[in-house]
Amino acid sequence: MAAQESVEQGISFQDKAQTWDNAEHVKAVVDELNSKSPVHFLNLDGNTLGVDAAKAIGDALKRHPEFRKALWKNLFTRRLKSEIPLALKHLGAGLIAAGAKLTVLDLSDNALGPNGMQGLEEFLRSPVLYSLQELYLNNCGLGPEGGRMLSEALIDLHQNAKVAGSPLQLRIFVAGRNRLENVGAKAVAKALKTLQTLEEISMPQNSIYHVGISALAEGFKLNPHLRVLNMNDNTVTVKGSAKIAEVFEHTPLLREINFGDCLIKTDGAYLFAEALEAKHEQLEVLDLGFNEINYDGGLMIVTAMQNKPKLKSLNLDGNWFGQEGCSQITAQMQKCLNPNALQSLDEVVSEEEDDASAGEDDDDQQGDDNDTVEYADDDYDENEEDDDGEYDPNDTTEEVDEDDDEYANDNSAEETAYVTTNAFPPKLFNDTVSSNKGSNTFALANNGNTTAASTSCTPEEFCLSQTPCTMQQFNSLDENNKLQALQGIINQFTDDNHLLLLIFTTLKCAHLSKTSKPALELAISLYQATFDYAIKTKQETRVLDYYLKQLGLLRSEEHFKSDYDVKSCRYALREALSKQQFANDNIKNTFQLFLDKLDV
Repeated sequence: MAAQESVEQGISFQDKAQTWDNAEHVKAVVDELNSKSPVHFLNLDGNTLGVDAAKAIGDALKRHPEFRKALWKNLFTRRLKSEIPLALKHLGAGLIAAGAKLTVLDLSDNALGPNGMQGLEEFLRSPVLYSLQELYLNNCGLGPEGGRMLSEALIDLHQNAKVAGSPLQLRIFVAGRNRLENVGAKAVAKALKTLQTLEEISMPQNSIYHVGISALAEGFKLNPHLRVLNMNDNTVTVKGSAKIAEVFEHTPLLREINFGDCLIKTDGAYLFAEALEAKHEQLEVLDLGFNEINYDGGLMIVTAMQNKPKLKSLNLDGNWFGQEGCSQITAQMQKCLNPNALQSLDEVVSEEEDDASAGEDDDDQQGDDNDTVEYADDDYDENEEDDDGEYDPNDTTEEVDEDDDEYANDNSAEETAYVTTNAFPPKLFNDTVSSNKGSNTFALANNGNTTAASTSCTPEEFCLSQTPCTMQQFNSLDENNKLQALQGIINQFTDDNHLLLLIFTTLKCAHLSKTSKPALELAISLYQATFDYAIKTKQETRVLDYYLKQLGLLRSEEHFKSDYDVKSCRYALREALSKQQFANDNIKNTFQLFLDKLDV
């Protein structure tokens, strides 16, 4: 590749600020195209091109089958909507006639929109682009309809290239600042699923909410060679974070991840930390700035970065750490292989400071009609599918409806997908449990804090109780081996219900650990069993996070008051941590970090 770049020749009129309306105006460009050979690239960035001038350049391009790179960004300033598609058709026709094989197409910073995309319909499906490796369409105002047109063209291009025996190998796809919204994102997701060769995807500032993010995530998963993923300044939220965390499992080669200003919040940070912790040794840049993450979430992210030898930049600025939290995060970062990767924390605030300024911000936003305030309301309803109704493309109403139907079932999946605050409820099961012990469909209770009045209980009643059990009930478990009896009940359940029973049975024993040595010993054994299962099923960060919340060591965005004696539960945990064989060093160190912070 280096050898190819060293001999690459071309023509550049970059930043000449010329206004080219006709053939006479572009005589200098045409003369160079007619006199030079080879011409591998033509850079017209920073000029403005009219229809007749584009035709003259297109005719001159017909002489250059060796042409590789069309560097045509910022080329239609002050041009009418009717001019842009015609000019693009002339340029594309010249390359088609030449039989050129493009590797790079850059049309960024041109106000294309759906109208301009019409001028690219034939060109984007032509043999000229079978060899395309890099596509740049940043800040083109495509909108949802333009996104749909682009997606269909790329899918057709992929199929045409395959039939011709020249499979498309697109590596870089840049489409930021295009107001794609959820409809456009869903359309682009279809193209991503088809391409499967991408190494860089950059789609920042597209007004995409979690529904569109979820669709895109399915496309990201099918591009396992991804090195760069940039979704900055879209409204990902916790729901979208759960889907992106799944993507990380399929993309181990990631070097740069940018989800800054995406409203992932603290629970989203937990999800990202869990997904990135074990692998991704090639990671160099992680940007999670301005996401309303509290310092607990920041600590989890920093902990996940401790085994990333190539990390160069970790941006957590603009989050809700407070000064004390910043100090703890900075201290924790010292344990990383490259502590200097942490960027400055100049704009962090505490949650209280942010709440205090929220009213002032609202007043400011209402007073400025020119500002974009789509994300000003932090409490917007995530259950709204999208803003499809806001977009009026005149001729795409049916397309919008079809896309909505295709993803109509996404909501149910999102509601049950793992999210830190929802997948594990604050309490266990309802008092009435399905007789099918292997079932994963239990009614989850959110109330009922009364303890059973009975002074005795069976192992099954102890495990399935909605509330802590009394010492009399614990002592009434007359089996010679209480641990074996309780595990016999727990093992009748599977998946999350198995895990929940392990956690809450542990807490019931730990609840009594300060007054009963047998309860303490049982709690230690169950803490160990819980994390053995978590490690085996690769859920250690998830379970760690949940225990931290139950023990009051980590603040939860879903407020609840534990029914268990958290001091007794922490006491049993400290005893478990003292055992050499307990869990692993990562789990031990994380628990110890939060317990030490409590002691201070």
